[in-house]
Amino acid sequence: MDTAPQNPAHDTARPPEDNTKGRVALSGSQFFRLAHRVSDAVNDVRIQLAKRWKFVPQTIAYQGYGSTTRVRVLGRVLLTQKPLPGSKAEHEAKNGNQNIRGWRAFTGVPLQYSDVEITIGDVVTHVTADRGGLIDTEVDVQLSPGWHTAVLRAEGTEPAEALIQVIAPGVEFGIVSDIDDTVMVTALPRPFLALWNTFVLSERARMATPGMAVLLDRLTIEHPEAPVIYLSTGPWNAAPTLARFLTRNMYPKGALLLTDWGLTQDRWFRSGQDHKHRNLERLAQEFPDMRWLLIGDNGQHDETIYSAFAAENPDKVAAIAIRQLSVSESVFAGGHSEDGDHTASRVPWIYSPDGAGIARQLAMLDLLRG
Repeated sequence: MDTAPQNPAHDTARPPEDNTKGRVALSGSQFFRLAHRVSDAVNDVRIQLAKRWKFVPQTIAYQGYGSTTRVRVLGRVLLTQKPLPGSKAEHEAKNGNQNIRGWRAFTGVPLQYSDVEITIGDVVTHVTADRGGLIDTEVDVQLSPGWHTAVLRAEGTEPAEALIQVIAPGVEFGIVSDIDDTVMVTALPRPFLALWNTFVLSERARMATPGMAVLLDRLTIEHPEAPVIYLSTGPWNAAPTLARFLTRNMYPKGALLLTDWGLTQDRWFRSGQDHKHRNLERLAQEFPDMRWLLIGDNGQHDETIYSAFAAENPDKVAAIAIRQLSVSESVFAGGHSEDGDHTASRVPWIYSPDGAGIARQLAMLDLLRG
């Protein structure tokens, strides 16, 4: 087997060997460094408790994407509670039929800085998860266009398989979509939205936005080689739940690009806007000939983020489609329900409250057949 070099992504850090625990050297105020030490100590206590409660290490693999020479691989290493053999929970887990309360997604404990082996074909890569147990790395590998499988395995875990979509060099159209209020209805005040959706609501109670699954399905049928990327500020803890939601509501397969809450190496909280903008810029660099359809909502920041990206990269944006929230939804979400003024934009903007309205306007731009 070949051994590929590690190409860590922005969010993945291999800690320098500067102390016995392998922690990352931090910059910033003394209080910030203290907060990191407290956070790590709390995680160590959670690990000890999880082991006492018979939690087992698990590697979770998420769908990735890439070119014919380099792919992005995503995954996470956690201590999780395994369903009892023969139980209803085990049967549901095997068949993907779970109906889990959101808080259960946060019972897993990150295994920080775990060594992870990634196998794609005959190429083997060794990487190190970050302080949140996340693997977000690039692997240099020669692959044909289409779907491939990456196998991820941390020490003491069963191997986990993830689909990798390899995009052909000549593909010039791709789709980036937000999740909350775009493909999934939330319509709750933002200060309570994250708490409700991630800790209280059962996953089967979440509703798909009218017409959006049909819209994305039509787009992938008419552009069969186009990648679909779901770019959200939601936490990685919710990734399995979101993946099941997308599958259950017949959304097309696509990579989830989420973020983590809490401390980073240089700031108190991750910026959701920065996360989205950084990933859009990354996609533009990874696929320089691609023109993206950017789909979001006018609940809060999608218009601002997409507008800034389009202003910097007008040749890389086919159109911007904004799901227009109702007056009541927009009041709850802290946004607005009016169309924006984009008369000076070089990129077409679309506003509609549902997928059917967006589809009609995309047909006028020849991005969909009427």
